[in-house]
Amino acid sequence: MTYSLEPFRIHILGCGSALPTLHHHASAQVVELRGKQFMVDCGEGTQMQLRRSHIRFTKLSAVFISHLHGDHCFGLIGMISTFGLLGRTAKLDVYAPAELEPMLREQIRMFCRGLEYEVAFHAVDTTRQEIIYEDRSLTVESVPLEHRMPCCGYLFREKATLPHIKRDMIDFYHIPVSQINNIKVGADWVTEEGERIPNSRLVEQVDIPRSYAYCSDTRYIPTLHERIKGVTALYHESTYADDNLPMAEKYCHSTARQAAMVARDAKAGRLILGHYSSRYEDERVLLDEAQQVFENTCLSDEQLVFEL
Repeated sequence: MTYSLEPFRIHILGCGSALPTLHHHASAQVVELRGKQFMVDCGEGTQMQLRRSHIRFTKLSAVFISHLHGDHCFGLIGMISTFGLLGRTAKLDVYAPAELEPMLREQIRMFCRGLEYEVAFHAVDTTRQEIIYEDRSLTVESVPLEHRMPCCGYLFREKATLPHIKRDMIDFYHIPVSQINNIKVGADWVTEEGERIPNSRLVEQVDIPRSYAYCSDTRYIPTLHERIKGVTALYHESTYADDNLPMAEKYCHSTARQAAMVARDAKAGRLILGHYSSRYEDERVLLDEAQQVFENTCLSDEQLVFEL
C-alpha cells in the first residue's frame, strides 16, 4: 500500500499551557487536509500566530474547541472580529461544549455588530465519542477526555479513496466503460471466454487513510488508547514530567511518560507532545521521558508543521 499524495498537515500555532511565557503561545493548531483547514483550540493570540504561520484567514472553515479554559478559547472572539474586518462572507462553524454558546453570542453582539457572515455554533457532547463533522474528505469525531471541566479531544479521519484503474488492463481485457465503477468498488471481471480476472490485477493499490488525534487537556486515561487505535499521529498533552506527577493528578493533566503510554497502547504511528507547563524552559526532559516508553515521539513548537 502507498500513502496518499494529498497533503495532511498539522500546523502548530501554540503549545503552551495556562500561564503565558516568552517561549510558547496558548493552545491552537490548524489541521489541513485536501485543501481544507480546521482549527483545533484557539487560545489568546491565535490570530497573530496565523499570520506568522502564513495561513490564509479565508481558508479556515471550522473551529473545534476542546474545553472552556481560557488558554484554549480566549482567542476565538478576536479572530471572529478580524474575519469580519477582512470582509469574510463564508460561514464559520464552531464546535464546542454547549456552555460556550451563550457567552460567544453575547461577545458577538457586543464586539461584532454588523458581522456579514454566519457563525454557526454546534454543541458537542463531551461525554460521547461520535462523528460531529463529515464531508467528502474526512470525518471528525469527539473523544471524551477527563479534565476539571467538560472536555473532549478530536479525531480526524481521512476517508479512503477509490483505487485507481490500470488503464492498460482495462484495454487489454476490453472492459467497457460502464463496468469501471464496479471494478473500482471491488468487482472482478469475467472475460467472454469465462476467465475470471481478479480485481487486484485491474486496479492500483489503495492509498492508506491517515488519521490524527488531538487529546488535550486530560488526566491519564488507561483506556483512551481504545478510542484512537492505530492513529497515524497523536497529539497528547504532556504538561508535566514524572517528578510532578502529584501536580498532574491534582489538576487533571498528564505527564510525558503517560502520554507515551497512550501512544504505545494505541499503536500510534507518531506521538507529538505539547501543552507544556511554564516551569520547563527546556522541554527535552519531557521528550527524553516519553521516548523511554514510545520512541517515535517529538516535541511540538510554534510554526512547526507535521506532515502525516
